[in-house]
Amino acid sequence: MDTVWLGFLGGLVAMAATTLGAVPVLIGRTMSQRTSDTMLGFAAGVMLSASYFSLILPGIEAAEGLYESLLLAALVAGAGIALGAGFVAWLNATLPHEHFFTGPEGGGDAAAMARIWLFVIAITIHNFPEGLSIGVAFGGGDMTNGLSVMTGISLQDMPEGLAVAVALVGRGYSRWRAFFVAFLTGLVEPVGAFFGAAAVSVSANLLPWGLTFAAGAMLYIISHEILPETHRNGHQDRATAGLIFGLILMMVLDVTLG
Repeated sequence: MDTVWLGFLGGLVAMAATTLGAVPVLIGRTMSQRTSDTMLGFAAGVMLSASYFSLILPGIEAAEGLYESLLLAALVAGAGIALGAGFVAWLNATLPHEHFFTGPEGGGDAAAMARIWLFVIAITIHNFPEGLSIGVAFGGGDMTNGLSVMTGISLQDMPEGLAVAVALVGRGYSRWRAFFVAFLTGLVEPVGAFFGAAAVSVSANLLPWGLTFAAGAMLYIISHEILPETHRNGHQDRATAGLIFGLILMMVLDVTLG
């Protein structure tokens, strides 16, 4: 149970990062779009590196130990990645939600729902798999992997929390209410982390599937949401530089600390 609670605590850290990111809105300060895009690019690089070094490679290693075949281990990893990405894609297509710039997506009658909840659902779609990734990384018993994934996701959550709060203030919500909604969007992360850590702690056979599933979910979020957002406002050069720097930094930390 120690790894389960470590995963849960890791999810709490990510939730706190989301909340911390929204704090500037309470004091009337906002981050420039250029800085926000650079930070999101950096966070995407960290998450890419964490996905590969902290989730996919350990997943392949765990699968090879179970099945005694490198080819089978690679196929299991590929299937896990595809399932994780497919799961988030299914959530994205099924749940009614609204993105800040691209507008409504998903099924259901989005027009009948309060817009504030559309934003909550949109960020929840992102945050649950992120929490799941943290829990699976800690649940595998490798503290370094858990810390790497938690760090990458927490870095991404800070500008995301600010984006939620700023967007809601821009739509007429009070600063405190916008801050509270940003806090709510982070609540699902410790829940996802708990379930992820518990699942892989139940059986070693689930570990390679859990690790690569979490990696696939993260990769979908990076490609579908974070990277397009960083390129939307003409700051793609800075965002790309941030991504490369974040990837290199997390790679060095993963390799040297792992």
